[in-house]
Amino acid sequence: MAMRQIRFVGDPVLRQRAHKVNRFDDDLATLVQDMAETMRYSNGVGLAAPQVGITARVIVVETPQDEDEPGSGRLYAVINPRITRASQEMVDGLEGCLSIPGYVGEVARHAAVTVKGQDLEGRKFRFKAQGLVARVFQHEIDHLHGVLYIDKLTAPDRLWRVGDGEEEEAKVQNDTSELAAAGRPLEWVAM
Repeated sequence: MAMRQIRFVGDPVLRQRAHKVNRFDDDLATLVQDMAETMRYSNGVGLAAPQVGITARVIVVETPQDEDEPGSGRLYAVINPRITRASQEMVDGLEGCLSIPGYVGEVARHAAVTVKGQDLEGRKFRFKAQGLVARVFQHEIDHLHGVLYIDKLTAPDRLWRVGDGEEEEAKVQNDTSELAAAGRPLEWVAM
């Protein structure tokens, strides 16, 4: 297992559509292991292959254990994931992204989704997710389509600067003026 370099907003790979995985081999298993290690080391709850420069339809998700949150606390590695059903109920929530460090934004997501995909051996499976687990799956599957959470903000002013590593605590500083000073592309700020 090895750490992979996370790609940041502005890297063209984050805007590409990922390709379907057809080979279920040791290279795929290594990619998934590396992604899980990279996600955990970076204190993330999900990671998509494009975030580490690989345009393959592969995601890993692992939310903290919560007895009120079915499906939390376990590592999901899903190949070729897709959402086949989504609840009509939408829930606003703050999201961050390992590819957009130092920012959080408010995004409306479906409260529950059904996800179909394949495991590391290529076996098909389906499961239902709700709450935070559903939100993370939607966020990571968006990455496979070249979509970032900042493309789905509830409003342009619903993006906030937070202290480094504080995305989960969301200590909002409400100052996006630092984006230009930090050399971050503004394409995703001016909606």
